[in-house]
Amino acid sequence: MPPLSSTSNTDFHPLLVSLVDLIRDRRSDLKDLTSLSLQPDLEAFCRSIDGDTLCISNEFHSSTGFRKIHLEIVSTASGLQIFHCVFFPDPRFDLPIFGADLVLGPSGITAAIVDLSPARLDLPDHFIKLLSYTEIPSFSSVRKLPEWGSIFSPYVQFVRLQDSNEEKFFLQVVDTYLQILTSSLDSISPDSLDSPLTIERNQGQIFYCLQQKRNDKTRGVLEKAFDSQWADRYINQVLFDLPQCD
Repeated sequence: MPPLSSTSNTDFHPLLVSLVDLIRDRRSDLKDLTSLSLQPDLEAFCRSIDGDTLCISNEFHSSTGFRKIHLEIVSTASGLQIFHCVFFPDPRFDLPIFGADLVLGPSGITAAIVDLSPARLDLPDHFIKLLSYTEIPSFSSVRKLPEWGSIFSPYVQFVRLQDSNEEKFFLQVVDTYLQILTSSLDSISPDSLDSPLTIERNQGQIFYCLQQKRNDKTRGVLEKAFDSQWADRYINQVLFDLPQCD
């Protein structure tokens, strides 16, 4: 991913920069980390939209335990900034799906979400135990999950951040969830590709992706900047491609 300053002619919010640095740092500790190629026209690009400029930058990696690790930054010259990140597990590993998103505008940070979402019906007992013991700061403005939000765990944090203290709290939660996820890898042995558990987790990721695709706000922005065909391609190939068990 290009340096943050090169993806737009706007300055990035300090929390977004800190969040990117944190996730990149945790990602660098993963075993067999490999950069995944992406078609050039989908990796980084800008587009004019209603007199504004929309820029999107992506990076993809895989590692032991994760089939795809995706970081995306969206920005506009008028001040909109979006960060999106998902760690999709290799379905052979009994791991949850890590996701974090941040939406910022001229009025502040309107949405911040982080979760370890189940890849099966429920989170593995190991993660439930660790998350239940995790102290979560009290955020003053908790947001309601969307209708398609059944994919999230009971430990999801979906909030509107009100001040610098809450920004620090959110960053701490993201780091805690990532540490819980990555530190668990050493104690998890992969199942076979044809294992019923692998197949079940594969189906769980498919459901997760299909639910995320119901987010009309994402599609609306992409269709406005490009067209419906391009939006479908970006959503299906970049944001929420479906896992394969073969």
